[in-house]
Amino acid sequence: AESRPIKGTRGRGATAGEDAALVAELRTSEKDRQENLMIVDLVRNDLGRVAEAGTVQVPELFKIETYHTVHQMVSYIECRLRGDVDAVDAVRETFPMGSMTGAPKRRTLMLIDELEELPRGAYSGGIGYFTLHGAADLSVGIRLAVLRPGRRAWMGAGGAVLAGSDPLGEWAEAGVKAGAVTRAWA
Repeated sequence: AESRPIKGTRGRGATAGEDAALVAELRTSEKDRQENLMIVDLVRNDLGRVAEAGTVQVPELFKIETYHTVHQMVSYIECRLRGDVDAVDAVRETFPMGSMTGAPKRRTLMLIDELEELPRGAYSGGIGYFTLHGAADLSVGIRLAVLRPGRRAWMGAGGAVLAGSDPLGEWAEAGVKAGAVTRAWA
């Protein structure tokens, strides 16, 4: 099993130099590294419940990946599932993904339920497939739109909040994340 949580986002720069500066800023951001590491630890714990002992590994930590509209800090966690665990069991033990809940997961889920006015629906849910041969490939809906009749749409985007987070910075990061989806509507 493998997981590739994303925590840490920067928009793309207008020039190559600005783009490089944003990558460097993300790479060295203590706040983004703390967020990413918190989720890596949570995913390691989740996978540890279904993994063969000693097989949970983190081959990539704090890797910066560049996409059309954003730079992302991504880590990679993998394990070998125990013989008595199948893909359905693994998903049952790991979802919802910690990158969407934070830690501690159970308490955070209760807070989300108390504070958010609407259920998240497809946003932050698992999107993917299970095969008849026991494999699965799932992603987490982190930037998506749900279209409704009458050209109405709903979308979700967010960020991680830690004790030292700047609320305006988190709001701005959510806007960067939502930008590609909202521009598609324009």
